[in-house]
Amino acid sequence: MARAKKENVPISVRMEKSIYDKLTRFCEDAGQSKTVAVERAVEMYVDDYYEKMSIIGEGK
Repeated sequence: MARAKKENVPISVRMEKSIYDKLTRFCEDAGQSKTVAVERAVEMYVDDYYEKMSIIGEGK
């Protein structure tokens, strides 16, 4: 049985070749797609940003 498709938005990015090579190596080692790796990395980055902003906001 196939998984339900999640809502998505196609994007296009340009990145330095050295970063792309790291991403490719990581995905091969981790056994996951580049899409999953980039989604998780962006989500972690944004969540971390907002967590830090809320801590800074509490100090005001």
